[in-house]
Amino acid sequence: MSLEQQIQKDIVEAMKAHDNVRLEAVRAIKSEILLAKTSGKSDTLNDDGIIRIIQKLIKQHKESADLYAAGGRPELEKNELAESEVMEKYLPKQLSEDEVETVISGIISETGAKGLSDMGKVMGIASKRLAGQSDGRTISSITKKLLG
Repeated sequence: MSLEQQIQKDIVEAMKAHDNVRLEAVRAIKSEILLAKTSGKSDTLNDDGIIRIIQKLIKQHKESADLYAAGGRPELEKNELAESEVMEKYLPKQLSEDEVETVISGIISETGAKGLSDMGKVMGIASKRLAGQSDGRTISSITKKLLG
C-alpha cells in the first residue's frame, strides 16, 4: 500500500473514530498532496515526495507551536504539537544524532572534504542519503561541527 493510500485510509478511520486531531493532521497532509499534484509539476507523487511534504508540514506546525507559546496561547500550541506527532508517524524511523554523524563522517571521507568550504558538497550528498531519516537542521549542524 502506498503512503498516499494509507493516508486516505487513515482519514476514513479518524472520521469513524471521531478523532479530530488525527483527522485534521491527515487532512492537512492530503491537502498538500493534492496541491502538489495540481501545481502542474507532476500528476503523480511517489512516497519520497510525500515524505518531503510531511516533513515540511511538521516543520510548519512546530514553528507555529513556538509562536503560540510565545504569544501565551498554550491550547493552540498543544494542538499544533499533537498534529505534528500524528504526522511524524508517516515518516521513516528517524536516525539518532550519533547515527547521522557516522553517515556524514563517511561522506566526508568519500568526498575528501577538508573544511567549511566543502560544506555544500557534503550537504548535497548527505541530504539525499538521509532524506526522511533526519531533518536538514541536524544534518547541517553535524556537518558544520565535523568540518569546522
